[in-house]
Amino acid sequence: MTETTSPPISGTKYSILLLDDDRFLLDMYSRKFAQEGHAVQSCFSVAEALQLLRGGLAPDVIVFDLIMPQQDGFDLLRIMRDEKLAPKAVKVALTNQMASEERKKTEELGADEFIIKASAIPSEVMTLVVAAIARHQK
Repeated sequence: MTETTSPPISGTKYSILLLDDDRFLLDMYSRKFAQEGHAVQSCFSVAEALQLLRGGLAPDVIVFDLIMPQQDGFDLLRIMRDEKLAPKAVKVALTNQMASEERKKTEELGADEFIIKASAIPSEVMTLVVAAIARHQK
């Protein structure tokens, strides 16, 4: 688990919880969001993310992968819903799962947005995540 923060370059600064089992992607997205001035907490597992949320972390957005070992993004959404963790956080699935069933299940469990990793370059992902926060905080 790492925390990365840089001074804001422009716009609103958000608190972001990133969750992915791919260390390279987790580090890359953490750096990119931090470079734009966002406060970033990154986790390598659902258990790690849940520990932070249960400890009172209330991020503006949670960006998570769906497919991970042990517990996956579906488990994260289910537990967050059942335990009422971070109820105001925007939940964004960032995944390579393209099946409509996966997307539907994700939405049913409370995800607000669904981004296909392979279809968006990192700067687009950042733009989509920030836009999702703005849309859902109105």
